[in-house]
Amino acid sequence: MELRNRRGIITGAGQGIGREIALEFAAEGAHLLLVGRREQTLNETAQLVKAAGGSAEILAQDLSTADGVNAVAQAVDSWDAVNLLVNNAGNVRAGRLENSSENDVRAMLDLDLSAPILLTRALLPQLRASGAADGGVIVNVSSSIALVAMPFYAVYAAAKSGLAAFGESLRRELHGTGVHVATLYPGATDTAMMTTNNAGWETASVADVVGTLMAALAAGEHEINATPESARGMQQLNATDSLAVDAMIVPGLADMEAAVQDHRSI
Repeated sequence: MELRNRRGIITGAGQGIGREIALEFAAEGAHLLLVGRREQTLNETAQLVKAAGGSAEILAQDLSTADGVNAVAQAVDSWDAVNLLVNNAGNVRAGRLENSSENDVRAMLDLDLSAPILLTRALLPQLRASGAADGGVIVNVSSSIALVAMPFYAVYAAAKSGLAAFGESLRRELHGTGVHVATLYPGATDTAMMTTNNAGWETASVADVVGTLMAALAAGEHEINATPESARGMQQLNATDSLAVDAMIVPGLADMEAAVQDHRSI
């Protein structure tokens, strides 16, 4: 797949994986709309994009609202082409389901699942038009938790699994249109989102995760697993014998709950 000179939108672009994806596409000459909640971090990313060889506009919006999604669509309505959409923005709140507030539940579902679906729907006419000419690209950033749903992450797992299924369905729906739909499955990654997780999980660097993504896109892949190799065995076992994974996890439930109960990015 040709990745040069893309024109598109990256959500959650102010830091972490979103920022690194922006810089990788910038090095290929991209013009990007950087979307996130904080103008300061978006401006920082925009400067880095420029230094890397791309150009950028910024839009500070809360994508968990209808106004936020509409604002993104309006911002690129006059563009000649939109051939890239990276649905990366997300948040997490761990803990027992019965202790989760309704606000936290809705915040995860709204940003991690509803926003990517609604934003993709809004931009799909432009992506399809560009796909016919240059090949459009949609990247949905899911999570390894969609491959192994961990306890105390029930809502987050539901949202990220839903996003993965959305991508799979949309990929088949758009077959033959020139729009390539890919799903990225990062594991625990060394970003600000992980600073309140004390489970001691092996973390990958942002550069490694995004490097895996870019290489896989260039090769035309759709399902992109960027989790550390140490986690792949459990993923494979979960696909064939999920109760065996239960047996591995359940003895350590109390320790896991204590380690992740403060994991929060909302």
